Amino acid sequence: MENTIFYILIFIIGTLFGSFSTLAVYRLPKHENITNKRSYCPNCNHKLKFFDMIPVLSYIFLGGKCRYCKKKIRIRYLVLELLMGTVFLVFALSINVKIYPINISKMAYLIAGLLYVAGMIIIAGIDKENRKINKPVLVYEIVVLSIYMIYLYIVENANIYRYVIYLVILLAVFLIDGFILRKKKRESYVLGIIILSIIQAVFSYSYGYFLTVTIALLAISFKTLLMKIVKKDEEYYKRIPFGYFLIITNIITIIFINFLALNN
Repeated sequence: MENTIFYILIFIIGTLFGSFSTLAVYRLPKHENITNKRSYCPNCNHKLKFFDMIPVLSYIFLGGKCRYCKKKIRIRYLVLELLMGTVFLVFALSINVKIYPINISKMAYLIAGLLYVAGMIIIAGIDKENRKINKPVLVYEIVVLSIYMIYLYIVENANIYRYVIYLVILLAVFLIDGFILRKKKRESYVLGIIILSIIQAVFSYSYGYFLTVTIALLAISFKTLLMKIVKKDEEYYKRIPFGYFLIITNIITIIFINFLALNN
């Protein structure tokens, strides 16, 4: 019974993160505050109250419309909340984590994994909408991984030399981005993809990242071919949100590997 309640709670937490992700995806590209500024309707700018922002339930009870201006709310908000709740739940199930008896190692991995997934979903959403890898969220991901590495080293006495090498590479790439490209007032999408890739390689290990890249390239190739055939869009490849594809396949790959490890 305790574990059932625990998994329900994980799903609810996922929907909360999903609600926050929709806000972050909308505001971060506009350089708006995502923590202190109250949520508002993008159509009438009316500040939303608590009962307007309950994940999933508010959308259903309000009939998918703003309470104040009656403007229809995009269904993607509901979909993302449900999707995040489901992803959080499936991730927890994939490692068979339980509240009783509690396993500290699994619980630590669960917390790090869910925080990692939440950040990745925000990056994917922004990339899909704007074809841009958000650097502040990448920094957040690095902080999450660094704290998890410290835990592994101190509590589980794990060998983290591989992680340290990745962090040094990340630092070098950020220096290139911060001191060279920004002085020239340029942003490199490729550099953002490289940083994203290193972070994914750290969390999902080499074989996990290899699967991520392989599946992502297959998905991109299929989508590009489909766009050429259906929409006659010969220039689609220039607008491909590579980060979006990498993130979706990476999350699926991690969960798949977790389930494989659980059954072996």
